[in-house]
Amino acid sequence: MIWQFDLIILTLVVISGIASISIRDLLGASVLFGAYSFLMCLAWAVMGAVDVAFTEASVGAGVCTVFFVAAVFRTSRRSKD
Repeated sequence: MIWQFDLIILTLVVISGIASISIRDLLGASVLFGAYSFLMCLAWAVMGAVDVAFTEASVGAGVCTVFFVAAVFRTSRRSKD
């Protein structure tokens, strides 16, 4: 294993996780959550759990992100920020 690659992935996972829960825009949070899932997919693949990586990529980064973005577009704002 290349520990520098693992460290970069871990840093990006933490940054995207913190950014996705701290951002006020729902669409931005959904996209950042998709990026978080994709980075976790890379982390699983680096650790050798390829089946878990495929599941994370298809369900976490793919389907859930599409559902979140669709849900954001179907909602309406009550007030202007």
